[in-house]
This record gives sequence, structure tokens and C-alpha cells, in this order.
Amino acid sequence: MTLWWGQHKYLSSAQRGMKVLLISNYRPDRQQSMLRYAEMLHRELSARGYDIRIVHPPVVLGGIAFLPGPLKKWIGYVDKYVFGLRYLRKQVCNVDLIHVCDHSNAMYLQCAGNKPALITCHDLLAIFAARGVYPNVRTGFTGRVLQHWIAASLSRAKHVICVSKKSQDDLEVLFPDSRSRTRVIHHHLNWNYSQSPIDAITNAKKQSGLESEAEYFLHVGGNQWYKNRLGVMRIFAALRKYLRFKNVKLVMAGKPWTPEMRQYAASSELVNEMIERVEVSNEQLQALYSGAIALLFPSLEEGFGWPVLEAQACGCPVITSSRAPMTEIAGKAAFFIDPEDPENAAEMIADHISDLSVLSIAGFKNLARFTKDGMINAYIKFYEEVASKENLMALNNPSASRPITGK
Repeated sequence: MTLWWGQHKYLSSAQRGMKVLLISNYRPDRQQSMLRYAEMLHRELSARGYDIRIVHPPVVLGGIAFLPGPLKKWIGYVDKYVFGLRYLRKQVCNVDLIHVCDHSNAMYLQCAGNKPALITCHDLLAIFAARGVYPNVRTGFTGRVLQHWIAASLSRAKHVICVSKKSQDDLEVLFPDSRSRTRVIHHHLNWNYSQSPIDAITNAKKQSGLESEAEYFLHVGGNQWYKNRLGVMRIFAALRKYLRFKNVKLVMAGKPWTPEMRQYAASSELVNEMIERVEVSNEQLQALYSGAIALLFPSLEEGFGWPVLEAQACGCPVITSSRAPMTEIAGKAAFFIDPEDPENAAEMIADHISDLSVLSIAGFKNLARFTKDGMINAYIKFYEEVASKENLMALNNPSASRPITGK
């Protein structure tokens, strides 16, 4: 009778408004996608009546402006893993559940103590790289130590949200017993992308140095090795050999080009046909998606691949890699290529260019699988399952851990 009453009382409390602590990322690292992810959860869960608080590891020493880059990195480690752990242990009071929003912060799970906790796994790329899985990717000694710590902490996570089946499968490669601890919940768009009007598209072209009638392919991404930005350039160079694409441009939105990319652009004699757009706003990016021939997204690896959905929301056809998770996220609404074979990719695109317009309609249909309500409902269900399960375990075995009271 006591067990039933305690469980029933807890579930009723959860339904009325669970108190959730979101642990987000260290702000000076400027991991914008992770910061936006936590902010989105905070906004949407608060709108559903949950009592949500979001915290970040404190900026104690990392705010010193005159520190050189390498020293800032080490100071950041002190903030995150010395001051951060102490700070976060104090933040878990008076909450019902702790959600670590980025797997690279898996060590913060220890701050939860006996309280229900879960973590989101976005990808395992850095962990795999540190273990030598990718032959051309090198990780330094301190990076290997850090990734070993992250992996060890992640292996002890009792409840994990994976943003794609690919991430879930990769986690199972690392930890064969992890499947029962994971739940796949796909992302929704992290900004309300939609088709832009003609005047916004014209303005975005002007900002990119393009004429109003100019045609262009678009790539969106940073300079991480798996984004394959040099591969994007090579595919574009191969496309320019075809008459249809003789006057087409390439707009690359994201981080500044690397020296290797600049060297390739110059040597290919296409430096004036490839346009570098740095840190564009969401509004500008939406317009660039809306006006492009297609998104060219030949990533080698991804955890999810937000640009695929962003493009589809704007009616932009998607050309992407024939690899998971791109195939998982794009569904049947994309044209798939081998990201490491530029000549063959260009030939396939040239042969099927007339089919790309069909992908715009298919993209809108595909988006129906990634609704905001569907995502948030899945999070709420998982939160309440985790809290209920952990509380029930505490009630059944009080000697192992104290009951979860939220205080």
C-alpha cells in the first residue's frame, strides 16, 4: 500500500509540473547548436507547464579577455571541470530530474547524485576519432584523455536520448549493452525556417554578391572534418564542367574558409565562382535556402544533420550523402550521392537535375515526421518514465539510494 501511494503521489506531481534542470554548455566554447538546443527545450517545456531551469558551467577564469588562444582552452577546462562540477552539484537541489543536454558533458551526470538523470547523445564522432576509427583524423593526447573520460561517463548513463538511430547504433558499438537504456527522439527545427518571399531572396543574393537572376548551389556547415567542405568544392568544380552549370555559383555559409580551401579555390580557377558567407543570420540563411538550386550536403559523418531539414522547410531540394544519418533524416526526399567521389557525384546530379524540383514537395512531406509537438511529447513521456522508474527503484530499495523527493 505504501509503495502504491508513493508511486501514485509522484506521478501526479510529475503530471502537474515536474521540476527539470537543464545543464547546457560552457558559453565561451560557442557551441551554438548545443546552446540553441537547450534553449529550445527550455522554451517549449516551459510552455507545457514544466518548471524548467537552465544552467551553464560558470565562466570564472575563461572571461579574461587578454588570454592567448591555447591558454584560454586550458583555462576553459578549469572552469568546466573544476569550478563547473562544484557549481553544478549545488544546482541540483529542489529539482525532480536533471537533463545533461550534450553527451560531451557526460561527466556532469555525477552531479545528479541519486536524483533521476538523463543525457542527450548527439553523436560519437569525437570519441571514435580519439580511438583511431577515422584514419585521416588525428586527436592529440589531451583530446584522447578527455574523450576517454566522456566515454567512461557515458557508459554509466542510465537513460540516454539519441537524436538519430545512427547515434543509437554507434552508442551500441561502443557499449553493446546500451540499447535498453536509449530512446531515439529526432530533433525538430531549431529555428522556424520556411520559404522566403522573392524580395528576401533577392536581398540575400545581393548580400552574397550575386545578381538577382543568378543560380547557385548552397552548402551550410562549419569546418569540422566530417562536413567535407573541400569535398563540396570538388563536387562543384566537377559540376562546372557541364554546360548546364557553366554559370552556376556555389555559396558556402558557415565558418571562414580554411587555408586548404582557399588554396583549392585559387588552384581550381573558380575562386570567383565560390562565395564565402560567414556567420549569416537565420533570416539570411532561410532566404539562401529558398533561392538555391539545391543544398549540397555531402557530409562524411553526422549525428543528425539539421541543414537537411532546414532546406526542406524552405522548399530547397537536398543533395546529400548516401550514408546514415542523412538517409534516415532526409527519407525519400533527397538525392543521394557518394561524398567521396566528386566526378561521379557531379555526373549523377547532372543526369538528374530535372528531378530536383520534385524533391521540394517531397521535402515538405518528410518534415511531417519531425514536428515540434511530436518531439516535445516524446521528451515529456521519457522524462516521466525516467523519474517514475528511478523513484520506484528507490522506494523498492531504500538502502541503495534515498527516495527521490525533489529536495
